[in-house]
Amino acid sequence: MTRAVAPQALGYIGVRAKALDDWASYGAGLLGLQRVDQSRSTIAFRMDDHKQRVAVHADGGEGIGFFGWEVADATSLEALAAHLDNGGIAVAHGSRALADERHVTDLIVLSDPVGNRLEFFHGAQTTTEAFRPGRCISGFRTGPLGLGHVVLNVDRPDTLARLMAFYRDMLGFRLTDYYSEPFIARFLHVNPRHHSLAFIQTGKNAVHHVMMELFSFDDVGLALAEEGRLAVTLGRHTSDFITSFYTCTPSSFMVEYGWARARSTSSTGRLMSAKRARAYGGTTLAVSGG
Repeated sequence: MTRAVAPQALGYIGVRAKALDDWASYGAGLLGLQRVDQSRSTIAFRMDDHKQRVAVHADGGEGIGFFGWEVADATSLEALAAHLDNGGIAVAHGSRALADERHVTDLIVLSDPVGNRLEFFHGAQTTTEAFRPGRCISGFRTGPLGLGHVVLNVDRPDTLARLMAFYRDMLGFRLTDYYSEPFIARFLHVNPRHHSLAFIQTGKNAVHHVMMELFSFDDVGLALAEEGRLAVTLGRHTSDFITSFYTCTPSSFMVEYGWARARSTSSTGRLMSAKRARAYGGTTLAVSGG
């Protein structure tokens, strides 16, 4: 088997929604994203110099419809496609129209073992126009770290094993650390961010949350003052040291909104002995449908 060409970062996500109005106010007003494009059925947001990081599609659904993972260049994308093909994974080459819609140079499309749509791309389009947040914030920590991270609910141990084999062994994601209690969790990284992808065993398969990291803790605190969508109160994780809170999106998953001073990863993985996932805080007020 050819060697995996690991992605560099989570580049973009595509959100499914029943309607766009709630996302227009939630994305810009609470999260501070910049709304850049809207049609009758889609709305797009910026969070840095990339032309698009979050695309919301009013298709009547919920959750996340696709995850965009960035690779270095065309050579890396071709090598990844060949590696996946040799491993028996069905891969489709994205059309020119799809690449234009995603604001990238080229992409391939496939599904993971539980049916999540994955798009691996290179050449994200950027703009020299300054990022104009939807509310007053210092900005998002992105760049080579990517959009943030995504955590997926997993139903059973065998599903978790299949996902780990796919992402770690086939795609080259690297294990950062893992929990055995208070719940089973696996954290995977592709860059210096503690994790860009994680799995938690909860009894169902769905998106749990997406994390967005701010430059300033004050940005987090000011968003916390917004009422109506708070799902988990402010607290700090024992793994990535993110101080954050969670809100319910209009699409039945959560967004973790946080800040961290420290940044470190481990390539080997270590058993977390903490009896809880948070050092303090983090009281659940609502359970996301995702």
